[in-house]
Amino acid sequence: MSTTAIIPVETQEEAQVETAVASIISPVEIVRIAWEGVVRNKVRSLLTMLGVIIGVAAVIIMIAISAGTEATIAEQIEGLGSNLVFIQSSFGRGGGPGAQGNSSPTLVYDDVDIVASVGGVAATTVDQTTVQTVKAGDVTLTDVSLMGTTLGFPSVRGVEVANGRFFNETELERSAKVVVLGPGLAEQLFGEENPIGQSITVGTNKLAVIGVMAEKGIVGNTDFDSLMYVPITLVFDKFLPTMFRQFAGDNVRIIYVQIEEGADMDMVIQQIQLKLAASKDVSVDELPFTMQTQQDIIDTQGATTEAFRNLLAWVAGVSLLVGGIGIMNIMLVSVTERTREIGIRKAVGALKRDILVQFLLESLLLS
Repeated sequence: MSTTAIIPVETQEEAQVETAVASIISPVEIVRIAWEGVVRNKVRSLLTMLGVIIGVAAVIIMIAISAGTEATIAEQIEGLGSNLVFIQSSFGRGGGPGAQGNSSPTLVYDDVDIVASVGGVAATTVDQTTVQTVKAGDVTLTDVSLMGTTLGFPSVRGVEVANGRFFNETELERSAKVVVLGPGLAEQLFGEENPIGQSITVGTNKLAVIGVMAEKGIVGNTDFDSLMYVPITLVFDKFLPTMFRQFAGDNVRIIYVQIEEGADMDMVIQQIQLKLAASKDVSVDELPFTMQTQQDIIDTQGATTEAFRNLLAWVAGVSLLVGGIGIMNIMLVSVTERTREIGIRKAVGALKRDILVQFLLESLLLS
């Protein structure tokens, strides 16, 4: 004999009511209720969102600054020229006529020719910069940078002559009083007039203008468009202070070396080190020079940028964490304040899932 389970009428009615209520609270309705919960306390919601806004803004700024810095560094290094090696030495480590004792050998002007003789070297240059007063007719400019350099400067540093010519080997050897002007400086001194063939007075020396460079702009800390270019031998002879010449002689700070396309850069650098060491009668390890490629400089700057980026990431992360904690606290307060509302909704048949989704949506809207 079989038995049939009888469901109480009250239980059937409660199930029908719960099903009906659950069907009434649609996803759209849950979103509407969550939105009303957010706008009900406008000031509190705004202050809560502010923490997240600051965190997100910090992340965006961090990414923008990092990317911008890396791009600027790469652009500045590439602006120095292509396939370059920088041989750098410091004054005060010996070498000049005024040096005392057994000091380490330093870079001198003659080392440029030694480096240029190495196979795989396309061109070399060096520069020596001073600040001078310049006069052209009625125009007088102070604190103008005068750069003494060599024939390889245009090729190595990636600049071109727009009008006239660069000085030649004979003028370099004889310390000729000739000058090539940057385009910005030429305009300041002569306006629209053609400066080629005219003279300017630099300090107490009268120089003949033989060329005007093409626009290059600012690379690093150097505004190439505002420079005067003269043979470096002329700078050594006429424009360096007497005490400086006595102390440093023909010392140079940096030799710029352009490596031929396709050459093994590491092998060329090794050969340069061997030749310089032989010329100074020391071992390679005793050379007080640093030799860096453009990629070495980019990598060094990149390490600094990476540290800065990590710092910004920590700041952004803390900002987002604070914003998230703020949302958590506000939602905790909101749940506590609305305990009665939650109870009433459950009494009329709202499911735990609906209430949970509502508060999750409120926190999502705040974030």
